[in-house]
Amino acid sequence: KAGPSRKAALSIKPYAINLRERCFRALCQIPMTADETAQVVEKSILSVRPRIAELVKLGKITDTGKRRANQSGKDATVWGVEL
Repeated sequence: KAGPSRKAALSIKPYAINLRERCFRALCQIPMTADETAQVVEKSILSVRPRIAELVKLGKITDTGKRRANQSGKDATVWGVEL
């Protein structure tokens, strides 16, 4: 029997896949931090960070080696797509 966490994960799956694709398309245009990506796709950073992690795990985006300050002022990874 599925618990509440499992049910929540299943209910968000189609949304997460769509948002992951939107993040990927944005990063195909220009390398960005997760915060910048969240602004471009007009979603919360809390929704975007897990999608960035998924894209990294899938090998679709990589660390460009660059860093930029995020909204909290800390250095953040700039993600990009290798063509």
